[in-house]
Amino acid sequence: MGSPLRADAARNREKLLVAAIDAFGSDGADVPLETIAARAGVGVGTLYRHFANRDALVEAAYRQEVGALCDAAPDLLERHDHAVDALREWSVRFVHYVATKRGMGAALRSAAGSDAMLFSETRERIVGALALLLAAGAADGSTRPDADPDDLWLAMGGVWNIPLGDAWEGQVRRLLDLVIDGLRYGARTPA
Repeated sequence: MGSPLRADAARNREKLLVAAIDAFGSDGADVPLETIAARAGVGVGTLYRHFANRDALVEAAYRQEVGALCDAAPDLLERHDHAVDALREWSVRFVHYVATKRGMGAALRSAAGSDAMLFSETRERIVGALALLLAAGAADGSTRPDADPDDLWLAMGGVWNIPLGDAWEGQVRRLLDLVIDGLRYGARTPA
């Protein structure tokens, strides 16, 4: 394991990841690496010191976003009186996560190659966040106690099948509202 990054190097790495996530989301995964470096306010050499190639940057950006999405679950539970409200807000974040991944699909598959471990880890982390949210909902009575995080993951996976277009986000939110309303059916307390 390498030594920790200097503070300025860590800041540059973070700026590169933020710029990459933004660029991949808005311009697709084929955005030139020089553009990402410029958006981060660093030189292309700095980008290559942190990420050996495009695949390494794509994978790091993907891991960063998965981490941010999943790490938000406990914070959302602290901010909301009812776990179902935390789940709803987390679901909206999931929608935005999906939106940014749509343009990265081919690059991400290329970066991960035949190693399914990256996608397996992602699924595990997301299902773990869902399990936390659903357990809290069952405990506070705002979601039905028999809700299974694997089932919810499968239901939310339908978001990937909605065609992109002007109405995409509205249609996705309606789908998630239906799913969350179903999770509230039979709950002890209305939320």
